[in-house]
Amino acid sequence: MRHRLVSALRSQGEKKTVLIYSLACLSVFFFVLLRLFGERPPRVRQEMVEAAKLMKAATEEIVRCRESRGIPVDWETDPNGTGLIGVDYSPLTTSLGNLEAKRTTTNPNFAGLLVRLFWEAGAKKGDAVAIGASSSFPALILASLCAAQVMGLEALLISSLGASQWGANNPDFHWLDIQDCLNASGWLRIEPLAFSLGGEGDRAQDMTPEGKDFLVEEAKRRGIRLLQESTLSRIVGERIRLYQEASQEKGKSIKVFVNIGGSYANLGTDSRILDLKPGRAEFRDIPPSEKRGVLFEMAACGVPVIHLLYIKGLAERYGLPWDPKPLPEPGEGKIYTAGQLNRAWFFSLGIIYLVLTGFHFFIYRRW
Repeated sequence: MRHRLVSALRSQGEKKTVLIYSLACLSVFFFVLLRLFGERPPRVRQEMVEAAKLMKAATEEIVRCRESRGIPVDWETDPNGTGLIGVDYSPLTTSLGNLEAKRTTTNPNFAGLLVRLFWEAGAKKGDAVAIGASSSFPALILASLCAAQVMGLEALLISSLGASQWGANNPDFHWLDIQDCLNASGWLRIEPLAFSLGGEGDRAQDMTPEGKDFLVEEAKRRGIRLLQESTLSRIVGERIRLYQEASQEKGKSIKVFVNIGGSYANLGTDSRILDLKPGRAEFRDIPPSEKRGVLFEMAACGVPVIHLLYIKGLAERYGLPWDPKPLPEPGEGKIYTAGQLNRAWFFSLGIIYLVLTGFHFFIYRRW
């Protein structure tokens, strides 16, 4: 009797071992299938590559234009020779900035990323995208405009003129000069709705009087519109009005809002801005109206938001290299291969896996 009991227990143990190993092999097999085929590359991959190529070409034109004006690239601070890196300090500097972050954004594949983010947000040819930018990140402005042009989107841009360290803060080659170079080259046609001084209070309160006077005079000389509202609610209201009027005039609807940098006008004064992840922004709640920047105001209106700040986190989230030397070629990077979840494949694999798992247990009980 005891011998038969021991034999039965051993047999039962062997069956469990076989079952466990069999299910383990099955799980590994399906895991590999899911990793290989569970994601599909973005359908806009071709447009992503085109936008990256456009950004690279536009950057090369900026360098040629800059050098033609007798303003050589500083290869120590701009080792990739993009011409989009400013200076440590000038009268146009509004705040501290991270040099490595500024250099990271000069990667032309950021334009490819913007195409993907626009697509994921639902923007399509003929729509409008509102862009609120600080010239602290001229490369990200360029990336957004390249992405919009390739996708056939109407870019409604409002930008600041003051910039943080290493941004477009060179008095001899600031954002308006970069814009002029691009317009003259024919690569991009940039017609912003308006500008602001930027900086503290969006009125350059943290800029030197010399720098502030310089930008005001530049605006007058070029005949551009300079926004100088005194309170956050008025600043936000005026920008929302400009975006809406421009989109309605062109018979388009605003499908996405892009925030570039950390401007007072776009971020507002509520601490909840610190909870937003860079890239496609997700909102748990919206601050009260008196603390909202344009970013939160757009979100309150149901407009998807792309938040381009905290560059280290942005690069990590989307698989772009940090401060690369040399810059990657257009089309290089995980953003071109890692796509959205292939839901049909995922659910099909899940059903097959569950059926096979159930079959294993059925065989085990009959064994």
